[in-house]
Amino acid sequence: MTTYDTELIMRTVAITGTRNTGHRSLDEYDTLFRDYLGPFSRNAHFYIGGAKGIDSLSLLWLAGNTGADLTVVVPGVLDQQPPEARQAIVRVRDRVKEIVELRAPELKTPAFHARNRWMVDRSGMTAGFPHHAEPASGTWQTLNYTADQGKPRLIVPV
Repeated sequence: MTTYDTELIMRTVAITGTRNTGHRSLDEYDTLFRDYLGPFSRNAHFYIGGAKGIDSLSLLWLAGNTGADLTVVVPGVLDQQPPEARQAIVRVRDRVKEIVELRAPELKTPAFHARNRWMVDRSGMTAGFPHHAEPASGTWQTLNYTADQGKPRLIVPV
């Protein structure tokens, strides 16, 4: 069986979300992830960006609370990620199936959009956790790209 065959059998979910997460407690995020990611986690593969905020929080939650396969995707290389994001990845490295480094020459908006499209293109759906005050954010760009691909979106405002 190839990786592609396995992906067809498993649920594949891209996760996108705000980097601004200080307005909620860790317990609130735990509840959100349990309620909205938990139901999709059995026999699942999650693609998660390697940034701070929702990316790191969801990575830690999924690694600690599910048996799902986890792939972290970064636009450049891992060493370029923010310190708190690198710490989260190192903390659960034994649970991460793969780290994908897209090696963008510059870490600017186009590189982050390319990373998000890469994750959506390999997923059957996207779970998005946008901050209500960020209508033009990368999270909404990713959710809209998902819709343009005809794929389902789960939108959980934080």
